[in-house]
Amino acid sequence: MTAVHAAHATFLPAAYSSLRAQTCRRWRWLVQIDGVNDSAVRAALAMTGALDDDRVVVRSNRAIAGPGVTRNIALARSSAPLLQNLDADDVLEPDALRLLASAMRAHPRAGFAAGHARDLLPDGTLRDHPLPLVPGVLPRGSLSEAWLDDPGRYRLPLHPAGVMWRRALVVELGGWTALLGMEDTGLLMAVSAVSEGVLVDAPTLRYRKHPRQWSNSVERSKFDGTAHISLVRQRVQFLAAGPGWLPGTSSATSSGP
Repeated sequence: MTAVHAAHATFLPAAYSSLRAQTCRRWRWLVQIDGVNDSAVRAALAMTGALDDDRVVVRSNRAIAGPGVTRNIALARSSAPLLQNLDADDVLEPDALRLLASAMRAHPRAGFAAGHARDLLPDGTLRDHPLPLVPGVLPRGSLSEAWLDDPGRYRLPLHPAGVMWRRALVVELGGWTALLGMEDTGLLMAVSAVSEGVLVDAPTLRYRKHPRQWSNSVERSKFDGTAHISLVRQRVQFLAAGPGWLPGTSSATSSGP
């Protein structure tokens, strides 16, 4: 699933190329365009042949809604049990889908799986980031507790941009959160609060660093996200106090049958 707006259309050919290079061939790409005018995105996809690929489904909001809403619209249109997020300006490592899907199949109680994210710098070089986590099963609450225990910095234990999700759990928790610049953080913390996950000991995402990325935007730098962080903290605390999520159950917050 990829949410994209016109300013990031030029990155889509690289994202599509990374999908075509996957060792796992069973995938569908849901591209959801955020904005009133979708011509730039469709033109970029047409140049690569993506619009002629039966595995690629492109839809448009026909309105400016932001990344969280745009991802949720794509979520509503999805049907696969596993969802892989792919931001428009990022690329997946060739073995990403196979490794993450295999981890999810091997651990059916896991609500998510992730690997290592490497920075993709403007000159094409890759920069690794050691993770403060042991590969394998991540117990329920391990990510959210680590995040809550660092109140001064709130550094994430792993990068949420390349996570593979269990669709049923994402839907149950309401999808991506309505937070500015923390849509995926809010979801990751909520999922970790109710379910275990899996960390694959391999790079699965190349996170592109560039001047136009949202994390560097002037609008975000002026925004006070204190209330956002407080809301995520409160939600995590409520979810962590309740029963955990199990595949096939109707609710992560109900202990009834």
